[in-house]
Parts: sequence; C-alpha cells; structure tokens
Amino acid sequence: MTTTNTTEAFSRRNLAIDMLRAITMFTMIFVNDFWKIHDVPHWLEHAAFGEDFMGLADVVFPCFLFAVGMSIPYAIERRYAKGKSAESTVGHILTRTLWLIVAGCFIGNSEARLAADAPYSIGVYWLLMALGIVCVWNNYPKPQTAAQRRVFVALRCLGAGVLVFLVLTFRNPQGGVFSPYSSILGLIGWTYLVCAFAYLFCRHNARLLGVVWGVFVLVSLLGTPLRDCYGGKPLLWLGENNFYNGMLGILHIGNGSLVVLSMSGMLLSVLGARVAERPWQWKLPMAFGVSAACAALAAVMHRFWIVGKIEATPVWVFYVIAIAVMLYAVLDCLVQAGATRWFAIIKPAGTSTLTTYLMPYVFYAMSSLTGVVLPDCLTHGAMGIVNCLTFALVVIAVTGVLERININLKL
Repeated sequence: MTTTNTTEAFSRRNLAIDMLRAITMFTMIFVNDFWKIHDVPHWLEHAAFGEDFMGLADVVFPCFLFAVGMSIPYAIERRYAKGKSAESTVGHILTRTLWLIVAGCFIGNSEARLAADAPYSIGVYWLLMALGIVCVWNNYPKPQTAAQRRVFVALRCLGAGVLVFLVLTFRNPQGGVFSPYSSILGLIGWTYLVCAFAYLFCRHNARLLGVVWGVFVLVSLLGTPLRDCYGGKPLLWLGENNFYNGMLGILHIGNGSLVVLSMSGMLLSVLGARVAERPWQWKLPMAFGVSAACAALAAVMHRFWIVGKIEATPVWVFYVIAIAVMLYAVLDCLVQAGATRWFAIIKPAGTSTLTTYLMPYVFYAMSSLTGVVLPDCLTHGAMGIVNCLTFALVVIAVTGVLERININLKL
C-alpha cells in the first residue's frame, strides 16, 4: 500500500478502535466498582504486588493504552489532512498531555479521601471536580453568536475557578495540601506524549517505528527486576539514583513497558492501514499468528520474570499485546461483516471515553452525599457482580444522554 493510500485509510474513522475503546472502558468501570462488593472471584481482580498472576482487572488498563496507541496515527494524520501545521500538532500533543496530567491530579489526590477538618466532604469534592473539568474541557459547539461565545468563555472561567478553589483548599488525611500526584490518567498522558512524538518523527515508516518499539522493549527487559531466584534485580542494575533511570524518570517512562503497549497499538494501526482492504478471512489468521507469537514469547519470558501489572513486567506486557491484537482483529472482522448492532449499547464509552471515565465519580459523590447504599444482599457473590455490570451500563447510558446535549469532554 502506498503512502497516499495509507493516509486515505487514516482519514476514515476506524469503528473497530471505537469498539475496542468502548469494551475496555466498560470493563474498567466494572472492575473499578469492585470496592463496594464482597466475595469477588480472584480471576476478576488485580494481582497483589509480587504475585505471579494476571486477573481480568490487570488487562483493562494496558488494553486502554493499546487503544490509545492505535488512535494516535488516525488523530495526527487527520490534522495533517486538514492542513494543520507540524507546529500546531506539537502544541496539540502538549495540550492533550497537560489535560490528562492535570485531570489525573484531581482524581489522584482524592484517592486517599480528605482530612476530617477539610472544608467539604469527599462527595462535594468529586462533584466540584467533575463540574470544573467539564466546564473547562467540554467540547462546546461552534458559537453562533457573540453572546453564545461569551457564555462558553464564562463557563470555562467558572470551571477554572472551581478547580483553583479545590487546589487551594484541599487537605488529605495527613494534613497535606494538593500534590502533583497524578492517577491513571497521568500515566496515560505521559505515555501518549512519548508515543505521539515518536509517531511525528516516524510517520508511515513502519520499520523505523518498529526500531523505536524494539528500543523500548529492550528498556523493559533490562529495567524490570528478575525473579528472586535470579537475584531479584534488573539486568541493567546501575545502583540507586543513577543518570540513566533519572532520564527515564523525567518523562515518567519507568521501565518502558507502558510505552511498549501503546507503541504496539500504533504499529498495528500503521500496518493495518496497509491491508485495510483485505478480506477478514485473510486478516484473522494473520492476527492469530501475531497473537500466538506474542503469547509464546511471554511464556518464554515467564521463566525469568513474573506476570505482574504493578511491576509492569515484560511477561505481562506481551500477554496483554496478544489479547489486544486478537480482540481488535475480531472486532475489525465484525465491522467488515456488518455485525455491529450490538455496539450501540456501549458506543458512548468509545466516542465519549473521557466523559465515561469521569461519570462514576459523580455517582459516587451522590451516594456519599445522600447516604444511599445498596442492600447488603446485592453486594455479595454473583449479585455483587451483576450490580457492578449494571452500574457500568448505567454510567455509559448517562454518558450517551450527556453526549446528545453536547456535554462531551474533548482533548
């Protein structure tokens, strides 16, 4: 496929990526809701630190990073197709990164809850946080009048004022003030920054992208502690506070595993655009081969490293890549076959992903403020699982309603 045809493929919306993002987000809301139920099967939960195990919850975040990587070529190529300059694209990438880090800080600071003498409850904090984020980063329609433009500016100013108020008045249980600690959104932001710039320099050159991907795989292999029987230290152990790890820390790259996940998705998009017109009967076996190869490589690595999400081991990375590649391939085949009616149920999670991510905090805030909780009989075993599944569907349904009235967070 020529570069021109590849660009044309990127100009069309890829419904399979929306599906992958929606399924991942639905599952993320589902597993993140386990804190309110009991007797959750271990295979659904996160592995503990040092545990050689990977549950469903350990697959969700990395699959989202994979989807983020898949979206990068489409987003950047669309900007170039609209005549946007490279300089404006760099600014756009930096702005998106800042958005994710800042939003992640507001969520991350609330994870430990609030001090007893804080000027508001955690429920009020979550509501104000959601209000501020929506007002500042909502994707407002193009203003038709000067008055409408002033309203949108006023809403952004209101949101910024609310967020500044939270920063100045926040106190954690230890009496500490608002900190730059960012949650999962911050990790996504830093990973996106590295991968987006990598794509800017490589563009359609899959070989060069593959080399960059290989460099980060090597960083992961060298920087992840081995099993205890092999010494429990990374292959490249330079002692504490060394220059190499300090440089990686500047961009929050860590051991490189998160970048590998997103760059794997980016590579799949670039290669997939070249075979976009191939029939699904050809694509599915190819995807199965790639997935099987990644799984086999992970199995070999398992001799030296545990499977661990918290430790971000290369074994975990390659098992997730195997899962993500196969899942995307199946979804792409369903799109080609026209079997997409089921997607309508969770579509808002794929098209209004950030709004979907924020919405659970609004529900938790309302529960905290009203004191309304579910009966105990609905928080155990199978009923607890059904409870969490229902919650995820309700969150997505509400997001869909908000989307229809032009409330949709946009980076």
